[in-house]
This record gives sequence, structure tokens and C-alpha cells, in this order.
Amino acid sequence: MIWSRLALCLALTVALAVQGQVNPLPPERAFRFSARALNPETIETRFTIADGYYLYRDRIRFTVEPATTVLTAPVLPEGKIKEDQFFGRVQTYRGGLIVTLALKDTAPGQKVVVIAESQGCADVGICYPPQTQRMTVSLPAANSAPTPANEPPKKSWFNY
Repeated sequence: MIWSRLALCLALTVALAVQGQVNPLPPERAFRFSARALNPETIETRFTIADGYYLYRDRIRFTVEPATTVLTAPVLPEGKIKEDQFFGRVQTYRGGLIVTLALKDTAPGQKVVVIAESQGCADVGICYPPQTQRMTVSLPAANSAPTPANEPPKKSWFNY
């Protein structure tokens, strides 16, 4: 009797794991992007990476609009080394990533569109094509507090 219950529990666990592999998260949920202005010359960007997913360090790029705004080359933190089945030895990020962007030729109160290009995969062996996500950020007046994070609207638990 105990062995049959253990076998049933094991079968249910495997079935649930397979179910998770069949329905991967859409990329915008697997790799949530947000941005906020820290001051008129600095924007903090953030990727919130779902459990079981990772982003490739060398596949992350940032640009800004309007074209008159100058973005200095951002410094990405070191990632964790992974022997990847698709790209070989790479650096990846899990859980989250914060990158600070330095801007030039901006005006306080100006709106800037931050464009993040990235690519990531799920641990179950599914890789996403490169993704482009955009966030509009209002730059604060000089010497003002940072703006709250500008995040995409979140769906309720019942709307998935």
C-alpha cells in the first residue's frame, strides 16, 4: 500500500514537471523589464528573471530615444559561467539584474525611451528569440528624489 502511494506521488510529481515544460512563460513574464530615473543623467534598469530562466550577458544591449540623448556604454556586472547547450561557455544572469545607464545631453523633465534588447532561455531547454522591451522614463528636475520604477502593468492572478 505504501509503495503504491509513493509511486502515485512520484508519477504526479513527474506529470507536474512535464506540465511546466509544456507551458513556458511568455518572454515578458520570464524577463520583466523596468526602468526609473535616479536623476536627470542616470537611469536604473532592472530585469526581474523568473525562477528556472536566465539571460545571456553578451545578448543584452541598451539604446535610448530621442537620438539627441547620448547613452554612454553601460557596464554590465559579471555573470555566472554556464556551459550552454546552444552557445557554449557563456555568462548568464538569474533572479535579477540591475544596470545603471549614464545619459548626456538631457534636460530635466525630459521623457526618454529606454530600449532593452536581450535574449534568454528556460532551464527546460527552450530558448527565446532576441526580445526588445521599451520603457518611457521622465527625467526628474535636478536635485529631486528618484522616480518610482516604471513597470509594465501586472495582471491579476485570475487573468492569466
